[in-house]
Amino acid sequence: MFFAILAPFLAACVVPFLFRYIRTVHTGWLVLPVPGLLFIYFLMQIKDISTGNNMHTFISWIPSLGMNLSFYLDGLSLLFTLLISGIGSLVVLYSIYYLNKNEQLHNFYVFLMIFMGAMLGVVLSDNVFVLYLFWEFTSLSSFLLIGYWYHRERSRYGAFKSMIITVFGGLAMLGGLILLSVITDTTSIREMIESKELVLNSPYFTGILLLILLGAFTKSAQFPFHIWLPDAMEAPTPVSAFLHSATMVKAGIYLCARLFLLFGGTDQFFLLVSGFGLLTLCWGSYMAVRQTDLKAILAFSTISQLGMIMAMLGYGTEVAIFAAVFHIFNHATFKGSLFMIAGIVDHETGTRDIRKLGGLMTLMPISATLALFGTFSMAGFPLPIFNGFLSKEMFFESSLQLKDASPFVEQLSAVIPILAVLGSIFTFVYSMYFFFHTFTGKSKNTLEVKPHEAPIGMLVAPIVLVTFIVVIGLLPNLINEPILAPATAAVFGSVPHEHIVFWHGTIKPPLIMSFIVVAIGTLLYLTRNRWNGIYRFLPGSLSANKAYDAIYEGNLRLSRKTTDAYMTGSLRHYVLYILLFLVASTGITLVATDGFAFSTDNLAPISWPEILVGIVMAIAAFATIFMQNRIAAILVLGIVGYGLSLLFVFFRAPDLALTQLIVETVTVALFLLCFYHLPKLDTKKQSVSTKTVNILISASVGIVVTLVAIASHSSKRFETIAHYFIKESHHLGGGDNIVNVILVDMRGLDTMFEITVLGLAALGIYAMIRLRKGEEID
Repeated sequence: MFFAILAPFLAACVVPFLFRYIRTVHTGWLVLPVPGLLFIYFLMQIKDISTGNNMHTFISWIPSLGMNLSFYLDGLSLLFTLLISGIGSLVVLYSIYYLNKNEQLHNFYVFLMIFMGAMLGVVLSDNVFVLYLFWEFTSLSSFLLIGYWYHRERSRYGAFKSMIITVFGGLAMLGGLILLSVITDTTSIREMIESKELVLNSPYFTGILLLILLGAFTKSAQFPFHIWLPDAMEAPTPVSAFLHSATMVKAGIYLCARLFLLFGGTDQFFLLVSGFGLLTLCWGSYMAVRQTDLKAILAFSTISQLGMIMAMLGYGTEVAIFAAVFHIFNHATFKGSLFMIAGIVDHETGTRDIRKLGGLMTLMPISATLALFGTFSMAGFPLPIFNGFLSKEMFFESSLQLKDASPFVEQLSAVIPILAVLGSIFTFVYSMYFFFHTFTGKSKNTLEVKPHEAPIGMLVAPIVLVTFIVVIGLLPNLINEPILAPATAAVFGSVPHEHIVFWHGTIKPPLIMSFIVVAIGTLLYLTRNRWNGIYRFLPGSLSANKAYDAIYEGNLRLSRKTTDAYMTGSLRHYVLYILLFLVASTGITLVATDGFAFSTDNLAPISWPEILVGIVMAIAAFATIFMQNRIAAILVLGIVGYGLSLLFVFFRAPDLALTQLIVETVTVALFLLCFYHLPKLDTKKQSVSTKTVNILISASVGIVVTLVAIASHSSKRFETIAHYFIKESHHLGGGDNIVNVILVDMRGLDTMFEITVLGLAALGIYAMIRLRKGEEID
């Protein structure tokens, strides 16, 4: 399982070489086996997972921090891995025909493989911090994919917007995960769920829930964080199809489902998840109707569909969880196919503007047929050939089964079905709007390119997805026991007893709700031109995008003003700021930790030679203040360094003395070399205020450093590690010189890299000197 996650990252490392040396074929053909083989691998695990034989892989990584590569494959993670690898394979196949070979394909497939690997890591991780690591990898890789056409301003804007919002949510989620790990004393998600009572009884429960849901809501585009998703449509269509159907936007859904056993059943979870889910459903579907770009319509439709799934997870009943899992699968099929169809329309007509489209059914009959199945499934049209209707009807059913919940939930149970129907009505309207305005009616004759059917290679991927729409619509129980039931059991905690059928033998309230949606939705669609003026009032001038832009621009202006305030070009100012921060931070720390203790215990005796050397060093340091020449100041300051070497000799540390001698000699020589070429010191008299500030700063630094030196000896907040080195230096390092053993053995890597840095610096200095002399460097 670990290698299944690692495979896309390894492929990302190989892709640039494939692109460079194998130009005879499209790079996508060389990448396609990776998701294809992963899909086959996860398909092979269905039998074991469906029988309860979950898989677990553990690799120790940073055990001291509780960070281990712990991966767990159960029904829920299997569902997501099948979607990620399966639709990922179709997306790669689709991109081969969609993207021109002249594009920077190596960048595209590197980003896509990282994205796929990150998503697999998210859904398979059992360690919360490893999950967070992959979580942020998805934000970074999606940023790169959305901004793939970086020469376009809108692509850059959409990429930054998605990353800022999702990373903000990710950081909030990290805070919640840290609190969870502290309360439960574990970093394993499964062990946290077993410690549910500790979490529920914690005074930090509500805060933890809010922080984690911030991460889930921002990633899955829940209101009001939905604003990044429509701008993400600036990515190439294969990316949009992958991102919207199976990957990034489903990460928040996955997180809520995975932690349902920990938070589910509480009033807070219901209010937040179902409340924001229903609000997102209604708002996303309502706003989709006003869009004119095909991908924008689908982007807002994704927002509404994600809201519906969130709402069902918040309900917390068995039928609701099963319906949510079922709709995750169904949404992936029809949304992936519809984005690919939108890309085909754009590719073959040169536009995605629905106002310029129409009458494409006669020119693109296959694409139109595929779009018909996708849109009517998304609309939940009551026919058995549309899988979307089955999960939509279960959504209505679950909305009606909340009367027996907690008293708080029961008070809201009457309004929930109304909101479910309202959101579904607008879902039906934008679905009809998407299909009929694009493929029926008369051609506008405003297209720059004469439309024609897409090549068969571009049609294969949406055909496969539409086939799933029809097959699952007709035979839904094909995936019930092997996929849906184990996934629901992983979320809900017990195997569901749901049998999916189109007709229950009688007309039940969910079916009546579906008929209401179709009837009112059809009426609203047919009269759309008469009522779409409502958008001038709602949202009108109100816009979450405007709020985001205002906050973003405000932060930029504040950053510029702040930067301009301290970036004055004055070296004196920069040193002043650094020293002020040093004094303030260190002083506050001393006060907070009571670091003003003064102890004379265990002090070595001081002899007259040491006192004399100390006096000479103090006089030399004080004399530098009065020097009028840089060279003289450096030479006098060198006395301090060489005096320190003598003190090391007196204290029986010859190796430190030798090191100090070498460092001081090199430092003085380099300073002399550099300062020789600088202009002479400005000997103009400074103002009284400048001198006063200089005196105060220098005195403060001296006092604070002195206090730190005293506190380092007097305040023993932790047990000294010196005894460990004394005891183990001979045993572990084979030497009796403790300092040498520490440097060479116990801190060998530190020393090696320090030497490497010094070597590189020496080479750089040598190169600069040779270049200055005009010599040719060998």
